Amino acid sequence: MRRNVFRRIREIKQPKQTKPKARRNVVYILPNLFTAGSLFLGILAIFEILDGSDANHDEAIQNAVELIFVAGIFDVLDGFIARLMKAQTQIGMQLDSLADLVAFGVAPAIIVYSLINPDGTNTAMHETSIAVAKATCSLFAICGALRLARFNVQASREEKKSFTGLPIPGAACGAISFCWLYARHSEFAGYLPPEKVFPLLMVVLACLMVSKFNYFGFKSIRITGPQRFEILITAAVVLVLIYLLKSHVDVILFCVIVPYVLSGPVIFAFLYLGKSQLRPAAPPPQTRSELSQPPKR
Repeated sequence: MRRNVFRRIREIKQPKQTKPKARRNVVYILPNLFTAGSLFLGILAIFEILDGSDANHDEAIQNAVELIFVAGIFDVLDGFIARLMKAQTQIGMQLDSLADLVAFGVAPAIIVYSLINPDGTNTAMHETSIAVAKATCSLFAICGALRLARFNVQASREEKKSFTGLPIPGAACGAISFCWLYARHSEFAGYLPPEKVFPLLMVVLACLMVSKFNYFGFKSIRITGPQRFEILITAAVVLVLIYLLKSHVDVILFCVIVPYVLSGPVIFAFLYLGKSQLRPAAPPPQTRSELSQPPKR
């Protein structure tokens, strides 16, 4: 009897410890819808190139470039909405990386290769030029995958407002801006042959993606909070200029993307030169006679 009483008292004093319920993987619909839309537009751009014929090849490139450009807008919106809703999850981050690899890695590589080798055969170009085009376009996609993998590792450790290396959407916009100019202005091919320009361009963009140059991150821009009145005026002027120059969207994209692509190396060069100028000069080496003299008291 006493044993049962004491056992009952111990059960009352020590309640049963319930195991915490495992949290299920949460998926937020709205941000991931924009991510899926970016992936869908990237796949449509690839189909646009595959379905294009020799007669409407430039039109197919323009359509594919426009799809990649809209995919870039979707990519910016999904991150903004995720931060606004505080809906940043591991599933969303991995899905965003996979979508970026297709829309901004594989699709621009295919677009550039189709511009270099439009007929798809080796009759119009030398085999070496085609091999170089394939290698450089593949290098662009591979470095884009490495850039995304490094970003995921850094994002899991700490959140930074700036990017280490050129973001893959910026590299894709840099590549397609050149494609858009060549597709809309065919006279460029006579002055700058695409089989010589684009391989070098893809190598430079690939190296910038895996570099350690710092690039401006759009996470620091806050639209929801109070802003200065001059920012609203600047945004209104930019929208008016875009409307007035809507027939020259390719030139606008080129003038906006190229300075951003070059901003990383330029800022690094300025900082490096500034540090070298501020560094004190090393004292002149002492001769043997000076070393042999006793120190002055």
